[in-house]
Amino acid sequence: MIRRLFPDLLMTLGLIALWLVLNRSYGFGHLLFAVILGVGIPLLVKPLRPAPVFFKKPLLAFALFWRVGFDVVVWNWRVLLGTLAVGDKVPKGGFVVVPLELRDPNGLAVLAAILCVIPGTVWSELALDRSQLLVHVFDMKNAEEEIETIKTRYEKPLMEIFQ
Repeated sequence: MIRRLFPDLLMTLGLIALWLVLNRSYGFGHLLFAVILGVGIPLLVKPLRPAPVFFKKPLLAFALFWRVGFDVVVWNWRVLLGTLAVGDKVPKGGFVVVPLELRDPNGLAVLAAILCVIPGTVWSELALDRSQLLVHVFDMKNAEEEIETIKTRYEKPLMEIFQ
């Protein structure tokens, strides 16, 4: 019964907290509306979720979060310097095909978010059988290094977290 009413308790609590914090009001009306949203939205989006999410290693997920944050800062500088470069120092972008071992749809969704949030990389296409991924890299010096970076820095931890 409780699982039916709260298909995703973490999302429910997050939506309630988000509503109250964004409105900066903790009155009865806002609290009631936050609870209605917190219960209603997860019920409405339940059919859209591909699979239940289970974190097997939350500490690794936390470490991955900070790794991605660090990479965002580093790549912002690399892209900035690349856009200001002239002559032979102009970055040479290109596409790489990354073979994937990650099969979990939630893990793939997180990998897509990571590759799209890091400046200089764009998730371009996923093979229908989910065996490989096409990624555009802003400043590609060595395709093999880029593939290895994606696999070791992002795919491997995501496999440990989601599979």
